[in-house]
Amino acid sequence: MHADLSRTTYRPDRHYSAVVAQQGRVQLDADANEQTAIQLFQARTLATDLIGPHGGPRGATGFRIELRGGSRELDDLVIGGGRYYVDGILCDATRPQPGVPVPAAGGHKEGEEAADAPAEPAAPPETWTYWDQPDGFRDPERPGDRLPSRFPYLVYLKVWERLVTAAEDPALREVALGAAMPDTAARAKVVWQVLPLPGSALGLDGDNPPIDDIRAAFTRWAQKEAAPASRLAARSERPDHTDDDPCLVAPDARYRGPENQLYRVEVHDGGSAGDATFTWSRDNGSVTFPVDELDGTWVELASLGGDDKLSLNVGDLVEFVDTAYISRGEAAPLLRVEELDLPGRRVRLSDEPAPGVGRRPELHPFLRRWDHQEGSRRTVRRGERAGRLKHGAVPVEEGVWLPLEDGVEVYFAAGGTYRTGDFWLIPARTATGAVEWPADAARRPLLRPPLGIAVHYAPLAWVHGEQAVPDLRLAFRPLAAGIPAADDAALTAEAQAQAEETGGAAPLSAGAGGSTPGTPGGPVRSRSQTTAEAEAAVDEQGTG
Repeated sequence: MHADLSRTTYRPDRHYSAVVAQQGRVQLDADANEQTAIQLFQARTLATDLIGPHGGPRGATGFRIELRGGSRELDDLVIGGGRYYVDGILCDATRPQPGVPVPAAGGHKEGEEAADAPAEPAAPPETWTYWDQPDGFRDPERPGDRLPSRFPYLVYLKVWERLVTAAEDPALREVALGAAMPDTAARAKVVWQVLPLPGSALGLDGDNPPIDDIRAAFTRWAQKEAAPASRLAARSERPDHTDDDPCLVAPDARYRGPENQLYRVEVHDGGSAGDATFTWSRDNGSVTFPVDELDGTWVELASLGGDDKLSLNVGDLVEFVDTAYISRGEAAPLLRVEELDLPGRRVRLSDEPAPGVGRRPELHPFLRRWDHQEGSRRTVRRGERAGRLKHGAVPVEEGVWLPLEDGVEVYFAAGGTYRTGDFWLIPARTATGAVEWPADAARRPLLRPPLGIAVHYAPLAWVHGEQAVPDLRLAFRPLAAGIPAADDAALTAEAQAQAEETGGAAPLSAGAGGSTPGTPGGPVRSRSQTTAEAEAAVDEQGTG
């Protein structure tokens, strides 16, 4: 999450159930964020335990898939509205409908032709489709975005969370605080995408294998996709030729930075170690600059930053970002700041942004600053000459300690496979002169998987023909049922009283062969029977 955080303290292995505030203490963002993480973990774990890995409420199950044929390259999928849970995360496919505007003043004059009146805008579709899903940003011009031209293929749901700040959603900023004040809180957003997967990727035989086989094959594929395949460790080591001035940093400090920082190491280009790259930021990648206008390599910004620490300088490396770029999980080359125009709030970049990025103002483009420098000793191993970056990012080298800055070093484990967007957070503290990182009893840093991005998957439909779309979703019925007229004890007592009046034998228990009042010789309707009938009625209504 690219936010201005002090650190993240949520650790599921500690089994904390709540954060308890104490009087007279300083309140930190980490405490409130940990409470939120605890509550989300509890709610989603409970939902998963009750529902299973995925499922939707019967009668309102979302993401029903229908194939809408067109030209072979422009087939479409209709995504039915409703709700669906994936690993306890609620996904809502209901398409919002616009509100009703105030009618034009005065209406039509008598005799005025209806054709002279402004045309009413066309009503939006009631459901999403593959091409216009809210966080999909599929492009028909990109062959890789089109639906497969050959059957069969599986349609699945991909779900994850990402952070949204005021740079991407200006409505989050409280304008009453003034433009000079920073934004307040960020938002975590659930992102879902409906995507196709060729049947060959599942290793199944035939065009229409049994549904259980499809689900099992998809589960194996999803587990492999979601499993972290890279690990990193961090430490702080006192650099060579360090300034020993105790007025700046303690002489024995391993972390030599003058301020507390939250370092973020993020995979930029994915792949194996030979192809993968990473970026790093001392502020968790939170230093951003909203873009007002793009003109070639010149970018007009809403602000150049509040101070020297949060501003742009010539030589800085930036990532040109917008909502579609983030949602697609792409990795475009980083750009270098070549020139600053302070009065005009403009910067000139080393190249134009990638095609399709930053050209649409409604997608809220912005620049994200990263803190590595080309040709800097921060990007190479200690004692070696400075190397060049790859597409503006640092090449991943496994099995060696790579220095970032001020004594902070990272280590990538051998044999990793890296995914764009995966990240690790490293708090660095001046009070201890070190970074906070788990270690063993011998104080050796431990290798850790990335903190995110945690991606979740669920199968939706198996498409093996123009009219054949078998449904792979699961549904659950509500737990609530109708309340019976009386409980077991009352029914037993009433049956016994009736038996005494008629001279017959009292039943051993209600529902075990006695008679119901007013129905001589009929069976007693126990509470369990009544509840079962109510549940059956709910099932019948749901399927209808």
